[in-house]
Amino acid sequence: MDKFCTILLISSFFIASTHATSSKEAEKWFKNVPHRKEKFVKLHFYIQDALGGPNATIWEVARAQVTANSPTSFGQVRVLDDLIIAEPDHNSKKLGRAQGLIASAGLHESSLTMNINFVFMAGPYNGSTLCIAGWNPIERVNRELPVIGGTGILRMARGFSISNTYSYDPIKDLGVLEYTVYVSYF
Repeated sequence: MDKFCTILLISSFFIASTHATSSKEAEKWFKNVPHRKEKFVKLHFYIQDALGGPNATIWEVARAQVTANSPTSFGQVRVLDDLIIAEPDHNSKKLGRAQGLIASAGLHESSLTMNINFVFMAGPYNGSTLCIAGWNPIERVNRELPVIGGTGILRMARGFSISNTYSYDPIKDLGVLEYTVYVSYF
């Protein structure tokens, strides 16, 4: 058996055993959903994108043959583990991590296909996550992506996010993205 199959089997066992221990709690929570009031919240935070250097938080994991000659980096796939902060200042309060996968998907326009999880590790949503996915035309302002789910306090989340590039320092290769997320959850 190769390494991939072994890892897949171990991962499947772990997921199945984790699911079994929390299924009663999830069932109880789900049965109470009709009696819960839907809540709405607006979240506002910033994300630090370290694009290069020794502390990079975005790494290329694959590229197509055409990527090197593409003005839009078409075919490049990257993973990220960015810091979520309360304010645009780099020393601002740390709220969590933005982790996910981004792929350069535009032949003629710089755009990404994204799957990002906001993992909150501080504040009122500590231990909860939100997931956004979709098309991100990175050179435009007020880019809208759907919120497709959440966990913890934000279970059954839905909504949308508006993102903008707040700043970019080419010397440090560090970008700051601003996110405003409008979410409903139970």
